[in-house]
Amino acid sequence: MARIIVDKKIVKFAVAKDNDGPKAAPDLDRNSDQKVVRMHEKLERPEMLIGSTYKVKTPVYDHAMYVTINDIVLNEGTPHEQRRPFEIFINSKNLDHYQWIVALTRIMSAVFRKGGDVTFLVDELKAVFDPRGGYWQPGGKFMPSIIAELGHIVEKHLIEIGLLKGPDLSTEQRQFIATKKAEFEARGSQKDAFSNNQFPEGAQLCSKCSTAAAVMLDGCMTCLNCGYSKCG
Repeated sequence: MARIIVDKKIVKFAVAKDNDGPKAAPDLDRNSDQKVVRMHEKLERPEMLIGSTYKVKTPVYDHAMYVTINDIVLNEGTPHEQRRPFEIFINSKNLDHYQWIVALTRIMSAVFRKGGDVTFLVDELKAVFDPRGGYWQPGGKFMPSIIAELGHIVEKHLIEIGLLKGPDLSTEQRQFIATKKAEFEARGSQKDAFSNNQFPEGAQLCSKCSTAAAVMLDGCMTCLNCGYSKCG
């Protein structure tokens, strides 16, 4: 029996049975990814980047914050084209929190340039709670902290560039929510401090989407914003 010398890297293997005849090895295109540029920390910054700026005005600060996220386009003009966040800046006239703003944006920018899955930043930021209490956005959405709102901004940006999938409801879910919303509005409800929004008066805070849109329907609290219900 002739000796077989393996002089290349083994990229795939399979267990052959006794009745299997000799099979040709799969033709692997080892050079298919050579021209694909991937995100890593040594990737140099281009002269110009595209991005978006988001205005954040909270009731806890007198001045607004402007969050700018710049993106880099990898493999532009090819089937592998991909837009990824490259850096983030926060600008505000309020200098009370200048130090942590600079530190946070530098760390986040470093994570963006590192490459890989950066979507975990969204959950980490949204989970930060202010010990002094959060605040309500116009429309009845509760923000536990300014950092959590920054997480929502990053989430919105990642959805826009295609790195995250948006919370899109199915047609049946939209119809169900519209029907239940009409039924609840027809009954009438009590007024509360958060009644001036797009959802029915008396709606409570949803534990899933943090929106004052949960109402009692068929004996169970149901959210008219995301469709969440404890009854399934």
